[in-house]
Amino acid sequence: MYLSAQDIQALEGVRKVHFLNAQAVRINKSLGDAVGMSQLGIHQISVPPGHFSTEYHYHCYEEEAIYVLSGTGVATLGDRKQPISPGDFVGCPINGVAHDMYNDGDEPLVCLVVGQRLAQDVTDYPRPGKRLYINSSERTLVDHDAIEHVKR
Repeated sequence: MYLSAQDIQALEGVRKVHFLNAQAVRINKSLGDAVGMSQLGIHQISVPPGHFSTEYHYHCYEEEAIYVLSGTGVATLGDRKQPISPGDFVGCPINGVAHDMYNDGDEPLVCLVVGQRLAQDVTDYPRPGKRLYINSSERTLVDHDAIEHVKR
């Protein structure tokens, strides 16, 4: 249930590249997994200079939160570009506002990222026009143009 600063430093980071954006690269240390948490994802991420944290997206059911530990960047929050630096906080409620972060600095952008781990979620990726459906362990990616809305 406890990780010291030394424990976190010693955790091996996992390099992740987003499946829809080769420029979205981060080194991920799952703090929540390390202490056995299953309902919240808690990660220390490090985004190299010149890279994004993720593909621009929003969740329909899961909330996310980001706290900047070190480095600088720009958070895209809908149509707004917001400079971010240590001590800044970004909350992403389930309101349909897409977001991402870009490291525009010369050092890694290090953040604490917290998010729910729901069994079902829908994530929209507006730029590539994709929607990801998550149903337990099954993940289904579809083109926005292929989505058929059914009337009740």
